[in-house]
Amino acid sequence: MTISTPYGSYQSFYEKLTTYKKESRIINNHEFVFVVEDTRLNSVHACSINDIVKIISNIPVEDYGELKFIVLRQPKRKEQIISSVWGRLVYLYEFEKEDFPAIILESIDKDSQLIWSKKLSVDDRKEFEILKNDGHIFEESNKYFTSKIEPEFARNTQLYRTLLHEFGHYVHYLEQVEKPGHEDEEFDEWERRNDIHVNLPKKEKFANNYADKIKSELIKKGVIPFHLNHYKNEN
Repeated sequence: MTISTPYGSYQSFYEKLTTYKKESRIINNHEFVFVVEDTRLNSVHACSINDIVKIISNIPVEDYGELKFIVLRQPKRKEQIISSVWGRLVYLYEFEKEDFPAIILESIDKDSQLIWSKKLSVDDRKEFEILKNDGHIFEESNKYFTSKIEPEFARNTQLYRTLLHEFGHYVHYLEQVEKPGHEDEEFDEWERRNDIHVNLPKKEKFANNYADKIKSELIKKGVIPFHLNHYKNEN
């Protein structure tokens, strides 16, 4: 199975939205555009706009860069099967004829499950324990651990970890590629740095460390956790 791209289209599958609403919010004098795609039956956006605004408002302003779009996306069924993620960072996301960096958080299917093999690597075991700390309840069989995806626990994962993790990826990109003081340089120099960054082997480590640091600070300040507030209840 593959995710098809129509011939002649330059858009990635995660840029092709169906019915959506958009809302602009100013956070610390920076404009973010929230794009909320309609969900299928039995799917839900675990995080609300207000949830995400509260987290972003406590992230250092210098880490915003040119990040503009926050997309709550409904993946297609095939995409959920072969490219399932909690979220992703897109360095240049096309939306309504504008191109800006974006963070995407994907809706969750309430009928789906998290399935983990009982043969876990060291890194997989760490992620598995973090998911349990997020609230996900796993049942054990002969070969697998399985957990029904509940919106409340998915919210913990996406809001307090995925969102911060993707910000970490973007901050890493800002530091490695969009360095200040290079405004007058040749494009080839920027492209060289960008290529180096794309091929860095340990980008996940930087993003994880960033997310852990910010999350720890927000817990100490009493910012998180806070009351559950699904998008569907905002209107």
